[in-house]
Amino acid sequence: MPLAVGIDVAKQIHWAEIKVAEAGKVLVNRRVDNTPDAIENLIADIQAAEAEHGRATVGIDILGGIAALLQAMLLAAGLTVVHVPGLAVNRARQGTRGGEHKSDPKDARVIADQVRIRDDLRPVTTGRDIDAELRLLVARRADLVTDATRRANRLRELLASIHPGLERQLDLTGKTGLHLLTQYVTPAEIRAAGRARVLAHLRKLSHVKDAQLIALADGTFTSATAQRVSVPGEAVAADLVRDIAAEALAARDRLAALDKRLREVLERHPDAALIASLPGMGAVLTAEFLAVTGGIDRYAGGDQLAAAAGLAPVLRQSGKVRYLQRSRAGDKALKRVFYQSAFIAVGCDPASKAFYRRKKDQGKTHHQAVLALARRRVNVLHAVLRNRTPYNPGHTAVAA
Repeated sequence: MPLAVGIDVAKQIHWAEIKVAEAGKVLVNRRVDNTPDAIENLIADIQAAEAEHGRATVGIDILGGIAALLQAMLLAAGLTVVHVPGLAVNRARQGTRGGEHKSDPKDARVIADQVRIRDDLRPVTTGRDIDAELRLLVARRADLVTDATRRANRLRELLASIHPGLERQLDLTGKTGLHLLTQYVTPAEIRAAGRARVLAHLRKLSHVKDAQLIALADGTFTSATAQRVSVPGEAVAADLVRDIAAEALAARDRLAALDKRLREVLERHPDAALIASLPGMGAVLTAEFLAVTGGIDRYAGGDQLAAAAGLAPVLRQSGKVRYLQRSRAGDKALKRVFYQSAFIAVGCDPASKAFYRRKKDQGKTHHQAVLALARRRVNVLHAVLRNRTPYNPGHTAVAA
């Protein structure tokens, strides 16, 4: 690697440094606007340096998002691009003179130096359109889920302030309770309507067992009968509850439509069926895995994939003391995919359940046992994708 290039990525202006890898001589250090023309000029500078010194390796600290245009143009030009994680950049900068003070030129220099001295940086490859689709849809789904959680918490707060008995009755994550709150909230409203009208309103819902609706109507009317006191601000709070409940129902429909679209994209993805064959990896987790990784091309083996997810134990050694501890690094979204799928697999896959029980028998806590299973399943999933063979329940990597 004769040349090392470091690019500190930003929304409007990137900063780039080109240096000779062996001598550390800086050839270029300048700002690069996040525009096609400016990036094209940077690529021309890199190619001119390559003509004189040899092949360049370009390091960037962000993938996708604000780096999408830069990343696409670098790869289209045939340059070798690697990912230098932002955490590595921060840690390395702190080891330099005045490293506590961040600047774009300093970070570009640190990235270039990381490219010079490290041979374990993961390559960045040209993304497929279908992987970009999944990333966008998964990000949108995460927004909807976050909003739904915030909305449910606000509903509980408001409802508990004016009608706590009803708040205890309702599941505010399901459509039945939300549908009730679009019409009836306060004890006075429910008493005035009567049990029959409340039940008639609930029966406007489809695909819900009538016994469940009757039980909810009974509980709602009992709660309203038990509370005869009117709370100050009750009318305004009730109106807010109705508005938020209507928003929540509409958001459920948007989420269902988005999940349908995700499944349609997964049906076209060459890796989706293989990933989904692993117990616990449903459509959403499969989509999240592909959104983060784009496949396994960047990971030579299961150990590299586990390290990227923060599931590989880290060796700590000082003097005679030597031990392994849980990693606190890695991609949190990728780690959540493996942990959540392992948690689900414990309840539906006999091999995973047996592995979990053995870890529990060894004195591990529930969390530790699920983490151990998640780590083991990383190798299984990598092998499934590498060999292009669906998961085999008798696979020794899980059953052992």
